[in-house]
Amino acid sequence: MSLPLFPPADDPGPSFTGLLRRLHGDEVRFEVDPAVITHGTTIVAIRYAEGVVMAGDRRATAGSTIAHRNMEKVYPADRHSGVAIAGAAGPAMEMVRLFQLQLEHYEKVEGSFLSLEGKANQLAQMIRQNMPMAMQGLVVVPIFAGYDVRRRRGRIFTYDVTGGRYEESDYHADGSGGRDARTTVKLGWSDGMDREATMELAIQSLYEAAEEDSATGGPDAVRGIYPAIATITAAGYERVPESDVAERFGSLIERRTTRGQNP
Repeated sequence: MSLPLFPPADDPGPSFTGLLRRLHGDEVRFEVDPAVITHGTTIVAIRYAEGVVMAGDRRATAGSTIAHRNMEKVYPADRHSGVAIAGAAGPAMEMVRLFQLQLEHYEKVEGSFLSLEGKANQLAQMIRQNMPMAMQGLVVVPIFAGYDVRRRRGRIFTYDVTGGRYEESDYHADGSGGRDARTTVKLGWSDGMDREATMELAIQSLYEAAEEDSATGGPDAVRGIYPAIATITAAGYERVPESDVAERFGSLIERRTTRGQNP
């Protein structure tokens, strides 16, 4: 397939999604079977002294059935930002891929990175364009977070189904177990927390969500499946090794077991 060519006076601009819709019009769709909708569940983002920790469980459900035990819900958007997804899994994963392409396309065309707020606005537009599918039940509700190289701090953005964009000051959790995860983070968060304490709090929030919400997957030691955790700092997006996450969950469970034996 050859790339489209445009004359100098007809520049399509830096928007990759705008280019797709210009070339294909109404044919551009997020393909998903509405008969069986797979949903991602609980995602968390917590700001700390050096940036942001993002985390998500790995379970996907279809109604009351576990559709997938090892789903990825935390993705890099570019070097200094990430996105975590909850809601209808098919459109959500397609939106993430399109969002990644949009940021890469913009950088190549303009020769510079979008600001963190600009990236957050781009994602809001994609969610707004998903409204027709959301009205049919295919709702996508992501969390976008990153390290703002201009302000030198981590920032977290949340969205509603209409594409409304909101900045959270310190933390947020969404999905079916979001309320329980938020409550856990609210009780444990403090300003200026370091990376280790923030990761422990993210792990604890997902553990508590899994305890209360059947759609949220907890640590699965038998299959070796653990929630995904990533950090975003001035050094960039970094996925925390699964062996490290497994060790931290093991320590948490051991503490809970000891406390249960010695009330």
